Amino acid sequence: MITQSAFDLVFRNALLRSSAAPVDIGVKGSRIAAIAPKLACEAVEVDIAGHLALPGFVDSHIHLDKACLLDRCGHDHGSLGDAIRAVSAMKRDFTVEDVYARGAKVLERAIAHGTTRMRTHVEIDPRIGLRSFEAVKRLRRDYAWAIDLSLCVFPQEGLTNDPGSEDLLIQSLRDGGDVIGGCPYTDTDPNAHLERIFDLAEEFDVDVDLHLDFDLDPSWSHLDDVCRQTERRSYGGRVTVGHATKLSALPPERMQATTAQLARSGVAVTVLPATDLYLMGREATHNAPRGLTLAHKLAGEGIVCSVATNNVLNPFTPFGDASLLRMANFYANVAQVSVADFGTCLDLVTEQPARLMNLGDYGIKVGNPADLVVLDTRDSRFAIAELPDIMMGFKGGRPTFARPRPTLFRPES
Repeated sequence: MITQSAFDLVFRNALLRSSAAPVDIGVKGSRIAAIAPKLACEAVEVDIAGHLALPGFVDSHIHLDKACLLDRCGHDHGSLGDAIRAVSAMKRDFTVEDVYARGAKVLERAIAHGTTRMRTHVEIDPRIGLRSFEAVKRLRRDYAWAIDLSLCVFPQEGLTNDPGSEDLLIQSLRDGGDVIGGCPYTDTDPNAHLERIFDLAEEFDVDVDLHLDFDLDPSWSHLDDVCRQTERRSYGGRVTVGHATKLSALPPERMQATTAQLARSGVAVTVLPATDLYLMGREATHNAPRGLTLAHKLAGEGIVCSVATNNVLNPFTPFGDASLLRMANFYANVAQVSVADFGTCLDLVTEQPARLMNLGDYGIKVGNPADLVVLDTRDSRFAIAELPDIMMGFKGGRPTFARPRPTLFRPES
């Protein structure tokens, strides 16, 4: 019997992915204290009514600093290079207040769509300086009541070819950067770029999250070097590559070898469906390739994978609402996922990115933060397929948003 003073809050009748029937979740302070079929106690109660409760979606790759730019540039940027150049020109005029306002708009949508953890990539170079970094640090502080925000600082336009970028990267790592990223395909010396990024990662003891192999030409790749660096430095489990669209262009025998290499080295993969599909294969006149790496297949081979948002309403991706449930559904459609893999697709926006980000306190488990989002479904198998409404969210047991179910006004008979 649980005593009356044991909990501050009890979630009643919550369906978990791990439970065959609804359970109660007792919260003390901001953390989960008990999970049982029936908790006999008196406390503030929230009735989940048998709906699916998740620990929140995890967005492992987004760019808050360059979101919501379409009103400034229109959209006539057909290639990845065009998009990089368009943002490079605009970011010279970014202010801290401007980045904060655009980032807050996306963050609030992500929160209302059930995201509770997020890694945002932040561009650091002499054109933007540390203005975006300062803005996103403020967002991390101001929205901590609803979301845990991790900052990955990276040089979008190269490193060895861009004097001043390294000093700014080091400054940002000393001042709150959580992860370091890189973009070797924009550098005149990609291998030196990667070497230096890994050096800084070791120096500051931070994880690595790279933009990598973002095209459909399988004749060359930087992935081999990333895997070698990871193994040489014993950094397995701390390195992620984003995009990696080249993997979608590999024939089966090469894909099998690359899959084994990724698994052996412990390098994770993030697939970014909206941007990957939008930018890849644009030159094709017919029978255009998808350019989408199959994350659920890689996950089935033991590789940590995620599906994430990347860009929202900018030259890289002129769409987006920061909904990871919608993104997972979009991925599942394009990847032609079978019903048997629906659960894996939900993993790709929850458990898998939590592993990728090394979030040791993620999940609805005793001792973890009482972070929950509730979906309007009673069957976790079809959460991806149904796209149910996300009804409410809690961070540390505190409510963060609510979305009432729609009312249908039927005519009187």
